[in-house]
Amino acid sequence: MKDGGKLEMAILRSPCPLNSKVHPVVTTTTALIATHCHRQLPPPFLSLSISSKLYNHQQTPQPTTKESAPQKIRIDKSFLDVSEATSDTELWAAACLRVRTFYDFQDQDFGIQDHKRYLAEHEYKALKERIAGTRLGFKKVSCINATLPWSQVATISDDLCKSCKFSKGQEERVVVGTLDLNQCIRLPDEITGMKPKGIGADFARAYLTNVCVAKELQRNGLGYDVIAKAKIVARNWGISDLYVHVAVDNEPARNLYLKSGFVRENEEPAWQARFLDRPRRLLLWIGLPITYEL
Repeated sequence: MKDGGKLEMAILRSPCPLNSKVHPVVTTTTALIATHCHRQLPPPFLSLSISSKLYNHQQTPQPTTKESAPQKIRIDKSFLDVSEATSDTELWAAACLRVRTFYDFQDQDFGIQDHKRYLAEHEYKALKERIAGTRLGFKKVSCINATLPWSQVATISDDLCKSCKFSKGQEERVVVGTLDLNQCIRLPDEITGMKPKGIGADFARAYLTNVCVAKELQRNGLGYDVIAKAKIVARNWGISDLYVHVAVDNEPARNLYLKSGFVRENEEPAWQARFLDRPRRLLLWIGLPITYEL
């Protein structure tokens, strides 16, 4: 992860500039795992599109006591599939998961369902444009999802099943974790990675964004799983240097990325964070071994 955003604590979000401002219908939340967000749309809505604030959003855990801590839900990982999205319905399900993860909605608010759909439609459209290669600055983009059969999630959360369900062949599945892998030199309004230097940076550098996991299924290692898959896909693309941004105060997300092998490369200046009205970010890096066939 408004990473890509931490872990085994309740959230993994890598920074996503999803907005920190409060909207009368929806409040942004930095909790859990998420990853990138950028420029905001004009009021009254906050978009999740890459050009808005859902590029580096972060979920951060809410303080809990021993008594209030939710019971951990264990999943059967033999049913888990982590792969690149291959259909529009799966991309829509991923967009819906990002909306329900990156925003804290008040159920009593008027028109909340229409607002959720509005946000999901904007993220879906932006995601499709990035994958199709029509967004300036992005060479290649892939949406990587962790999914479970509907039958495995139905008893856990009815809302998650309704919001993030899609059909794959003859089976109904639910997106429970997601991120974007972006092959590009830099991300809008973010610290730029320094590796590799010189020729090759345009195709050998990539960033993780929009990392998030369904709040009901955190602490099952799903964030680690989608990042591991992203590293495999990145290597297949010829990526040698992979980056992710994370808010300095998002310890769960930072721990997730450190566990996944990332190390600190740079830190956002305080003045830039103030100018962009968001928590200061760290830039984390990992080198990927590239093998060449003779």
